[in-house]
Amino acid sequence: MITRLTNVIHKLAAKPQHLFLTDSIGALLTAFLLFVVLRTYNESVGMPERILTYLSIIATVFSIYSAACFLWVKGNFIPFVSVISIANIFYCVLTMILVIRYYPMLTRVGITYFISEILIICVLVYIEVQVAKAIKQHAIADTP
Repeated sequence: MITRLTNVIHKLAAKPQHLFLTDSIGALLTAFLLFVVLRTYNESVGMPERILTYLSIIATVFSIYSAACFLWVKGNFIPFVSVISIANIFYCVLTMILVIRYYPMLTRVGITYFISEILIICVLVYIEVQVAKAIKQHAIADTP
């Protein structure tokens, strides 16, 4: 598992645009799941629909940001990777606060979904931070 993660980090450090593409697709999937699926089956989840809507809007904004970075950022990736990793951490903290706040209303399915989402995003943040470090180390090594 660690070796695979290290390989992924090295590949993404070589092509950081793919990190933005991955993040954008993941955020778009999150927005879809929140807005379409979880709102449709709200009684199976328990999170209020307006909260699901707000979370889906945030995920959509993150998707647009990452897609824009994928399309237009051609160098100096570290600040852009840093922004999306901080935003993802913010999203995880916000989601955890909402899970705690609405815990009595959430079903097991809802709790499982949100905890799984947080864990997946935390792994992505770890990869983003490691990619930024690898890019920085590579830039330092290339400097005469």
